[in-house]
Amino acid sequence: QVQLVESGGGSVQEGRSLRLSCQASGFIDANYYMGWFRQAPGKEREGVACIAVDGSPSYADSVQGRFTISQDNAENTLYLQMNILKPEDTAMYYCAARRRPPDSSAWYCSRTSSKFPHWGQGTQVTVSS
Repeated sequence: QVQLVESGGGSVQEGRSLRLSCQASGFIDANYYMGWFRQAPGKEREGVACIAVDGSPSYADSVQGRFTISQDNAENTLYLQMNILKPEDTAMYYCAARRRPPDSSAWYCSRTSSKFPHWGQGTQVTVSS
């Protein structure tokens, strides 16, 4: 059973940085890839970033150039470095994992939330102006 536990959220002022972590355990192997999602009150869940099995990242336009996704495979930990935070980044942030479909490329990852079966409980990020 895959378990994901996020940490690192908090309240910061606009322009500051935060780093989120997601500790994975259970049956996670090299054929899994992971992503970060966020959901603000009254809004749909948004795919922020994902990292493919070969390490290739993909970002939403809204965070491109400000956020960096990375992973430490030895520690089974996923990270999201968030810089130049804006009030519109305020949301609950979730990490998620899925097995790469056999017909997809190693460099590809999806940021569609419905494709991910494994989710963490979320960590709140609040950015004030």
